[in-house]
Amino acid sequence: MQEMLGTTGLILNEPLLTERGRRGRCGISLPRRDVESFPIDESITGGGPDFPDLSEVEVVRHYTRLSTWNFGVDTGLYPLGSCTMKYNPKINERQASLPGFAGAHPLLPAALSQGILKLMYDLQRYLAEVTRMDAVTVQPAAGAHGELTGMLVFHAYHKSKGASRSKIIVPDTAHGTNPASAALCGYRPVNVKSNEHGVLSPETIAEVMDEDTAGIMVTNPNTLGFFEENIRQIADIVHAKGGLVYADGANMNAIMGIVGMGDIGADVLHLNLHKTFSTPHGGGGPGSGPVCVKKHLEPFLPVPRVIEKDGRYLFSEDFPQSIGKLHGFHGNVGVMVRAYSYILSLGPELKKVSQLAVLNANYIKEKLKGYLHLPYDRPCMHECVFTDKDQAADKITTLDIAKRLIDYGFHPPTIYFPLVVHGAIMIEPTETESKEDIDIFIEALKEVILEAKEHPERLHEAPQLPKVRRLDEITAARHPCLTCG
Repeated sequence: MQEMLGTTGLILNEPLLTERGRRGRCGISLPRRDVESFPIDESITGGGPDFPDLSEVEVVRHYTRLSTWNFGVDTGLYPLGSCTMKYNPKINERQASLPGFAGAHPLLPAALSQGILKLMYDLQRYLAEVTRMDAVTVQPAAGAHGELTGMLVFHAYHKSKGASRSKIIVPDTAHGTNPASAALCGYRPVNVKSNEHGVLSPETIAEVMDEDTAGIMVTNPNTLGFFEENIRQIADIVHAKGGLVYADGANMNAIMGIVGMGDIGADVLHLNLHKTFSTPHGGGGPGSGPVCVKKHLEPFLPVPRVIEKDGRYLFSEDFPQSIGKLHGFHGNVGVMVRAYSYILSLGPELKKVSQLAVLNANYIKEKLKGYLHLPYDRPCMHECVFTDKDQAADKITTLDIAKRLIDYGFHPPTIYFPLVVHGAIMIEPTETESKEDIDIFIEALKEVILEAKEHPERLHEAPQLPKVRRLDEITAARHPCLTCG
């Protein structure tokens, strides 16, 4: 490898602001007071926090230095599988910052919110068109919130039929939040295993599907990076017993504009705007998890819903079978603006997004399968999964490989997930990465694998170059520090 992204360049220390502050410094100029000062009664306020006094340059340098310790999608390749950490076009940020959107208050009347209401209404229509579903709510604030919404819709639907069902089928290749979302709604998750090809077999579903089962939660493509090719048959089995099919759409980046989820049997589908539709992701959010449903489930969607009436847009709560309200206001609207901008920018090119994402993942899989163990040697979708099996003889683990990649300037991929693969290394390059950058990543990983054989101590001690070195994860897990001070 000729050159790596990691370097031993300047790394700046940065103390806490409380250590840097000095009494009397100020970073702003306050206007002259036109009223008398009045001392605060500290017996009432308790004294309040002692904020450090800092100059403007101290504040700017503090946060600039801290930013150099961080890594994000604007820094480089972020290959987290099952997370789709793809680049967020800055044109979307520009639209979201327009005063009419950024300055709007959620309590404004509909007459003064026509622009945002139309955007939300149109976004729902676009998402329905892309997924081939019939109705959409953009109220859920994240993917897991969307899952909860879907399970509440399941419950409301069965209740309307006079049925009381207690179980949900959850495959071992589903996203980890699926069982929790089902359990929150009172369902008992029934785990089923995927077959030797990494997908579900219809026979397996037929064995567990009965009249006490509300339905199935399927992540498609699943967490192994494979499309559930038997989904149509599985949906027929579930529907024949009166159940519903929930599709976890967190991996829609692989099939956007290609697969109509409503056409292959899904009754409910959640989307992650912060994954598939290129809005900011990570760091605590905000996210957005719209839920799409087929026509027979539309009455149960949360309220208020954006409707069009006589050429005007307004919120309506006139849906007596609705599961109710799931968000303090109307969802994370700023994220919706970004997704709306993304959809309008690409239009029919959304299909190409998925095609390139799948191409990039398969390119990495083919280039690395002679270096890392590949548990399922077959074409993948948006992500590929390797293991540390071939490095076990040298006492090198998945964690060691991930840590050493940091020294080469790359954020580690997802590790030890999915759980069905021991020592998993899951890589998702997304469509926004160029072949040149992917090639550098591949060469870096090959170099790490070579080091694992010739210099294993380098991996055991990695990372060495970043500001923060290798952490004692065992002690952190067994003796966490849960207090401050």
